[in-house]
Amino acid sequence: MYCTTGYTSSLYIVRRGFACYNKPVRKFRYYDIILASFAAILLISNISATKLIALGPILTDGGAVLFPFVYVLGDILTEVYGYKYARRALWAGFGIMLLAALTFTLVAYLPAAPAYKDQAAFTSVLGFFPQIVIASLAAYLIGGFLNAYTLAKLKIKTKGKSLWFRLVSSTIVGEFFDTIVFAVIAFGGMIAGWDMVNYMLVGWLFKVTVEIVMLPVTYRIINYLKTKERIDTYDRKTNFTPFHYALDR
Repeated sequence: MYCTTGYTSSLYIVRRGFACYNKPVRKFRYYDIILASFAAILLISNISATKLIALGPILTDGGAVLFPFVYVLGDILTEVYGYKYARRALWAGFGIMLLAALTFTLVAYLPAAPAYKDQAAFTSVLGFFPQIVIASLAAYLIGGFLNAYTLAKLKIKTKGKSLWFRLVSSTIVGEFFDTIVFAVIAFGGMIAGWDMVNYMLVGWLFKVTVEIVMLPVTYRIINYLKTKERIDTYDRKTNFTPFHYALDR
């Protein structure tokens, strides 16, 4: 049996003669679009990260082109919808990346057809992809949850003020750990010494810079979503454990 609430339908469950119902979960117009964009950017970034790029003395990887926008979208999700919705997006991205890694690994090991002449190229790029995914997933979960947690807590502490400070501060924390974990796991055997320090420092500073440069756009998107969705979440009673996917916890 279903009941109608001001948010969406809630399911009644009868247990041992007692009727109970789930907490109502709101439906939003734009959350799914942001979630899909978040996952797509994450997947594209990690495939691009298989290529190292040298711009003079600057050493980085192809993922740096797009990956900073994962944190921009993560900030938008946390600021507008709250930690629980950001957590859901983080786990959704994790699942997509894991599926991609398993698929590319399986395809790489399947025998190539005689007419297919690019097996070596395929394995060279996407055969390295699983290692990138392991590094990315570990870095992404650690950095992503630290970013969301820091932003949510700072919002409460500042009473919703100083948005620029909260966005930049959470990104500094999240991207710092994200960059270190990713660099060590993904390129620990390929880059060493000063090159590794250069890689981590450049990556971290570049990602934070993108966050700062994107602030005017991020502000507009956040204000637009808060107005259209009629929500401005404060995570005062939120369970901040990362090990939940449901929105009613």
